[in-house]
Amino acid sequence: MSTPASNLAPSITVRNLGLQDYEPLWRAMQRFTDTRTAGTADEIWFTEHPPVFTLGLNASRDHLLQTGDIPVVQIDRGGQVTYHGPGMLMVYPLIDLKRLGLGVRDLVTALEQSVVDLAAEYGIDARANPEAPGVYVADTKFASVGLRIRRGASYHGMALNVKVDLEPFLRINPCGYAGLEMTDLATLGGDSDLDAVSRKLLPHFLEHLHLKDANVTSDPPES
Repeated sequence: MSTPASNLAPSITVRNLGLQDYEPLWRAMQRFTDTRTAGTADEIWFTEHPPVFTLGLNASRDHLLQTGDIPVVQIDRGGQVTYHGPGMLMVYPLIDLKRLGLGVRDLVTALEQSVVDLAAEYGIDARANPEAPGVYVADTKFASVGLRIRRGASYHGMALNVKVDLEPFLRINPCGYAGLEMTDLATLGGDSDLDAVSRKLLPHFLEHLHLKDANVTSDPPES
């Protein structure tokens, strides 16, 4: 992973947003990205969503098996179909990649490795899979990554299953893989509290972004 230019002093704001409806927050990420300037500080948004299935930009609807009463939203990230719901920590990095000296693969690796490091704190042997982005324990997946890059900046991000009702994953082919088994951190022996997990995850993510600290707030993003 490349390091940021030495003449820059990047700062980042972390917003703990709590439970948020999916589509309004997605639109807020788009607005943030489309209106940001060279001087706009980067942000990370931590949130969770009510139940929703999201389809990536070029995703096949064949991977929707029986969605039932859970809404489906077609969005503009990469990847196929996934599920978001309560107990899942969403990590949305809104980052000027060039300013931090990062490529897209670097950002994916930073997200994945932060979860691998977090899992290790609980004695869980997790790994990333270079051929299928996300984080796994054996053949089960508990973190998924899907990004969009626009105007040189990132949005969307990572879904980390903390303590989740996993049944909705049976209604889809998760991430486009039929029969892929999903799990969560609590089942693996880790924490079940989203706030505790976000606090433990943040230092690992900042380290992999080569950032030392962040301004943490619960203030909502500017509309």
